[in-house]
Amino acid sequence: MTFIPSDSRLNGGDADRGRVDLAGAGPGDPDLLTLKAHRALGRADVVIHDRLISAEILALARPGAQVIEAGKTGFGPAMPQEEINALMVAHARAGAYVLRLKSGDPGVFGRLDEELEALEAAGIPWRVIPGITAASAAAAQIGQPLTRRGRNSDLRLLTGHDVQGFAEQDWRALARPGAVAAIYMGKRSARFTQGRLLMHGADPATPVTIVENASRPESVTRATTLSLLPQAVADATGPAVILFGLAPRAAAALPVIKEAVQ
Repeated sequence: MTFIPSDSRLNGGDADRGRVDLAGAGPGDPDLLTLKAHRALGRADVVIHDRLISAEILALARPGAQVIEAGKTGFGPAMPQEEINALMVAHARAGAYVLRLKSGDPGVFGRLDEELEALEAAGIPWRVIPGITAASAAAAQIGQPLTRRGRNSDLRLLTGHDVQGFAEQDWRALARPGAVAAIYMGKRSARFTQGRLLMHGADPATPVTIVENASRPESVTRATTLSLLPQAVADATGPAVILFGLAPRAAAALPVIKEAVQ
């Protein structure tokens, strides 16, 4: 295995050649980009980015850098993972400093392991730069902590679907009072998730908040309950995080709301 130590510094010139950084771009707001990722954007020769990376963040790339979209859409068109792996390896082998830029944090539902394995197999030096994941941004946006003394001593980050279809979870644990979970890619599986939770004893009145485009100017927050989850998520068109067990601080007792965040 060849990797770049976490305390290494980019010095420009030959030190950056023939290597790959895999960085998190955060949830979309360029102000939530880490300084380390910002510096990498300003130095990279090639930027291979996910579809969800905002234009404001891509604008920070070094002038003259080659910017390649490696788009992935849930249940829609996507660049095959093998092709993304091959792009990183080919550009790094040609001597480029490659930045693989992922939405949120690269280690949270970002196929980081598959890309690292491809780089290791090719003998390409790499480094991981963490980012702010969408669950953190969404919870901050509604003014709620993801953990709270006396309420939940654990937090679950879930995916709504995996390679097998709608993802099965530990529904009994999730159905317990006080449980909190952030569900990524959960719009299409909302009715499935609701059914499984109710089947395992979850209270239909459990608060649920859908945060669409967390941290971005066009963000929309929908507060609802488990009993109304499928209807509440139906209008969401952008990427959304479903915060199970959390209501917006100012709307804990309100019915479904739709509020554009300024």
